[in-house]
Amino acid sequence: MSLAFVFPGQGSQAVGMGQALAEAFPVARHTLQEVDDALGQHLSRVMFEGPEEELRLTANAQPALMAVSLAALRVLEQEGGKPMAERAAFVAGHSLGEYSALAAAGALELADAAVLLRRRGQAMQEAVPVGQGAMAALLGLDLEVAQGIAEAAAEDQVCAAANDNAPGQVVLSGHSEAIDRAIALAQERGAKRAILLPVSAPFHCALMAPAADVMADALAAVSIKMPSVPLIANVTAARLSDSDEIRRKLVEQVTGMVRWRESVAFMASQGVEKTVELGAGKVLTGLTKQIDRDLVGVAAGTPEEMEKLLQQL
Repeated sequence: MSLAFVFPGQGSQAVGMGQALAEAFPVARHTLQEVDDALGQHLSRVMFEGPEEELRLTANAQPALMAVSLAALRVLEQEGGKPMAERAAFVAGHSLGEYSALAAAGALELADAAVLLRRRGQAMQEAVPVGQGAMAALLGLDLEVAQGIAEAAAEDQVCAAANDNAPGQVVLSGHSEAIDRAIALAQERGAKRAILLPVSAPFHCALMAPAADVMADALAAVSIKMPSVPLIANVTAARLSDSDEIRRKLVEQVTGMVRWRESVAFMASQGVEKTVELGAGKVLTGLTKQIDRDLVGVAAGTPEEMEKLLQQL
C-alpha cells in the first residue's frame, strides 16, 4: 500500500500532547529534550502541563507541534524497524507542518526546525498588531466562491483565501473589518457556517509580508538538504526536492495559501492509498476523508495509536 506521511499545523495543539509517548518510549523523550535544548526552554513542560494560553502562543505552538510529530516519527521508525523513506511515497505538512515534514525527510535538522519555527511564530505574531487581523472558516462553499467573497469584502483592505482545506472548507484571512464583511457575505451566499477562528494573527495573507522577510533571512542561514522523500509543497501542491526551491517556497508559504485539498488530491493521483498523520490530533485525517473517500487516513500520536499503526504496517 502506497503511503504519504502528513504533519499537522496550528490548532492541533492540546495540553498533554506527547506526554504518553514520551513516558512510553525513550526515543520520544529524547526527541522532545532535543527541542528543549535547541530552544533553551522547557517547552515539553508547557506541552505536558500547560497552561493552555501559553501553549497556544504561536511561538510555542509551532515548535511544540513539530516536536510531537518528530517524536512520533522516531518511535515509528525504531519500533517498526524501517526508516520513513522506505515506507513513504511523499511527505506533506499543513503550514508549520511543512517544517515537520522536511525534518522527517532529513532535509532540516531537528534543532534547526525548532529554532526556525520559534522565529516564524514570533515573526507572524509581530507582523500585525493584535486585534487588527482575523481569520474565518467558511463551510459549505467551494474555493472559487470563497475567493469571490474575499475579493468583494476587501474594500481596499486585505482579505484572501488562506487555507483551501477540503471541499467546502475554506479559511479566509485579512484585516478584521474585512473578515467581518466576508462572514456577512458568506452567510448571504449560502454558507452552512461562517465563523471567526480563535487565532492571534491573520496567517497566510499579504499582512504577513514582514514575517516573510524575517523568514527569508532565517532560512538563508540554515542548511537544507535534499529530502529523502519528495515533499508536496503547500503553495504549489506539487512535489519539491531541490533545496533552494524548498527555501523559496517556505518563504512564499508565509503569505501564500495552503493548498491542502489539492495537495492530498495530487498524492492520491500519484497512487497514494493511505495518509499517516504523525503528531498531535486528527485534523488532517478528517480532511483526508473529506477530500477523497477512497483514501484511508490514520493518525498516530499516542502509544495506543502507534501500536495500532505498527500492526497495520
